[in-house]
Amino acid sequence: MTNDNNNSSSAQNSTVFGEIQLILAEKRTSLAVMRTGISIIALPIAVLGILIATSKYYDVYKVLVFIILLSVILTVLFVIGAYFIVISVIKLHRYDKHINNIKINNNIISKYVE
Repeated sequence: MTNDNNNSSSAQNSTVFGEIQLILAEKRTSLAVMRTGISIIALPIAVLGILIATSKYYDVYKVLVFIILLSVILTVLFVIGAYFIVISVIKLHRYDKHINNIKINNNIISKYVE
């Protein structure tokens, strides 16, 4: 009987560790999405910096159409990057809650997960 209990306890622990590994893999994916969002936001900032630095070499009124078009594109990129960041932060908090629930429900896991 104790052997069956050990096997079922071991299987349950293995399942719980698998769940935590899956959640941590999803968390890494969310962090990668956040990194992508930060990179997407950095692009419009760099382009605007270049435009400001070279503004003395062109007349704004002659290239106003291009500046407006570029501004729209950069705004869209900024919004997409901000969306990626916000979504990934929300998911990270959700994954942390899942891990905490697993930690509370399993005493053996609470020793390994902080």
